[in-house]
Amino acid sequence: MSSLEFYDLSHPWGFQAPNWPYFRDVEIERIHYHAKSGVLTQRITTTMHSTTHIDAPAHVVEGTPFIDEIPLEKFFGTGVVVSIPKDKWGMITAEDLEKAEPKIQPGDIVIINTGWHSKYGDNQDYFGRAPGLVPSAAHWLVERGVKVVGHDTQANDHPLATAIGPHGPGGPLLPHLLKEYKEFSGHEVIEDFPDWEPVHRILFTNGILGIENVGGDIDKVTGKRVTFSFFPIRWTRGDGCIIRLVAMLDTTGEYRIEKGA
Repeated sequence: MSSLEFYDLSHPWGFQAPNWPYFRDVEIERIHYHAKSGVLTQRITTTMHSTTHIDAPAHVVEGTPFIDEIPLEKFFGTGVVVSIPKDKWGMITAEDLEKAEPKIQPGDIVIINTGWHSKYGDNQDYFGRAPGLVPSAAHWLVERGVKVVGHDTQANDHPLATAIGPHGPGGPLLPHLLKEYKEFSGHEVIEDFPDWEPVHRILFTNGILGIENVGGDIDKVTGKRVTFSFFPIRWTRGDGCIIRLVAMLDTTGEYRIEKGA
């Protein structure tokens, strides 16, 4: 297996990991440690929508699969890492995906590098001013027949189509951004983003999974076709799962995975 190169496309997870604005902070407690018990045991309080993670469709759409109900082959296969650079509040559209290289093919796992992973941290720029997918991109991905889509941004939807904007439970989470967006664009948020998390719903109702907060070595494999692995834990009725997203690049062509596996 020496011809395989492994790249970790995950952000680190742990104490004070950057967190979405309405989630409880990660808590890690040592309940046994070597001086006390001769072993180390830790108790963790976290949401599974923390750092690099995959959403189960049931997270957003009632009557769709939980994480343990998704076939294992969904978490492994070939695909592409494409560069679609975007600035503050940029929209990832169908046209962007059509132009992306390498070409996105049916059955692909698609990872989008906007450059926003460089801003990942405990800050409102990353969680509130990021670019994001819009419905035209979601419909394009469904029509193209991809298997999974991931990106180096905070959610499967543009942040202003989530509860960060005037949508969903408890929104707007960052109400000052509504005025800032009006000054930035000349439009009210609700004019440009009238629906709550439409991309989640379009993808999930069509069997496409979404990976959020991709990072790590993403720049090293951007523009390449690779094999991906990102298995979640077997959590009964789980709404998502923290994952270790790994890209495997075959430098010789000797080890090949059938596309769409």
